[in-house]
Amino acid sequence: MTGISIDASHDVRDIALADEGRRRTEWAEHSMPVLRQIRERFLLERPLAGRKVSCCLHVTTETANLMSTLRAGGADIALCASNPLSTQDDVAAHLVRDHGVHVYAIKGEDHQTYYTHIAQALSFGPDLTQDDGADLVSSLHMIKLGRLDDLAAPIRRMVEGLSAEERRALVSRVKGSTEETTTGVIRLKAMAKEGILAFPIVAVNDSRTKHMFDNRYGTGQSTLDGIIRATNLLVAGSTFVIAGYGWCGRGLAMRARGAGAHVVVTEIDPVAALEARMDGFEVMTMEMAAPRGDVFCTLTGNLHVIRAEHFTRMKDGAVVCNSGHFNVELDLDALGQIASGRRAVREYVDEYLVDGKRILVLGEGRLINLAAAEGHPASVMDMSFANQALAAEYLVMHEATLGREVHRLPAAVDAEIASLKLAAMGASIDVLTAEQTHYLASWDAGT
Repeated sequence: MTGISIDASHDVRDIALADEGRRRTEWAEHSMPVLRQIRERFLLERPLAGRKVSCCLHVTTETANLMSTLRAGGADIALCASNPLSTQDDVAAHLVRDHGVHVYAIKGEDHQTYYTHIAQALSFGPDLTQDDGADLVSSLHMIKLGRLDDLAAPIRRMVEGLSAEERRALVSRVKGSTEETTTGVIRLKAMAKEGILAFPIVAVNDSRTKHMFDNRYGTGQSTLDGIIRATNLLVAGSTFVIAGYGWCGRGLAMRARGAGAHVVVTEIDPVAALEARMDGFEVMTMEMAAPRGDVFCTLTGNLHVIRAEHFTRMKDGAVVCNSGHFNVELDLDALGQIASGRRAVREYVDEYLVDGKRILVLGEGRLINLAAAEGHPASVMDMSFANQALAAEYLVMHEATLGREVHRLPAAVDAEIASLKLAAMGASIDVLTAEQTHYLASWDAGT
């Protein structure tokens, strides 16, 4: 295959960082007992033997443990970052040196480098992909549909170097993909609705052992952690405005209130808004919340949730950040246009001057929990990445029968992961008696 050069087996900041990456990955592994048990089985059964897997994920210690699990299963792996600020450079070096993973990721990489790395992961010629935000899958479908002008320049250049036959082969070789996050699943379901999916997708995010725990407890804690690390602000007594009351928004609202904040929720879904109100939070429009908030955080998966008209109403010193996957929830282009000045005041904190007031934007509007902190705790990612590993195995086992649509893992897989996690936590649950099983399956028992 011609086109973009992938002569180098990796592109990381400094391979000399590998020792630190290994130590930190081992630390995370202690909190990932479910994934560890899957890895032990994969070593024996090798369900991914001979498979090439391209992954576009946050390159963190937890992801490193997923990569070692896929490697134990026999996979050859190329890994690029799913966010320019989420890579842990020491972990990237460790994966290259100690696990033979082809890593293309550098923390703080610019737009050009980010998409060059995605192009390198695509050029790997995968049988399976794993996405966090659907960048790999959407790029493959742009190639399939011939929409080259819609590709980022580095990917377009790679594709333009391929023959028509090579382009078809690049897409047709992929037998399936997994998707980690809500935003990516939204994109993929839109593709399925249009009838253009070229291969089956397993929506890992739709598993209960993923979104109920990763999105709620993981995002809630790590987002608050990122905000505090970036600003060192006192949460107690502040007003937190949280845009979106999905699982991620619920988690942050819970944690902010627990730290002493007054929490305001903005929503577009009346049911979610009603739930937030009954959970004890104020609910109002962003226009109403703008002059009241001390801290604003978007977790919606949508575009331009906080816009120019909101920035102009904010108080002096308002902190604004995003914990949705893509950096589109804050309209920073509009903020730049109305601002009379901009400067960096702390690491990951940019100050914009708007009508004499300071608006403090964290982490360039990117995922604040990964830009300024370490992402979710390993214990909760244990379940998320157990789903990812088992989803890869599931795609291989069922590739001949799965339709070209967005699938969920079977409920039995969810139950298996939850049972393993409970056992690791030293918890036990009851089992239905034969009488109870019969009762639940019958309709004629009466009252």
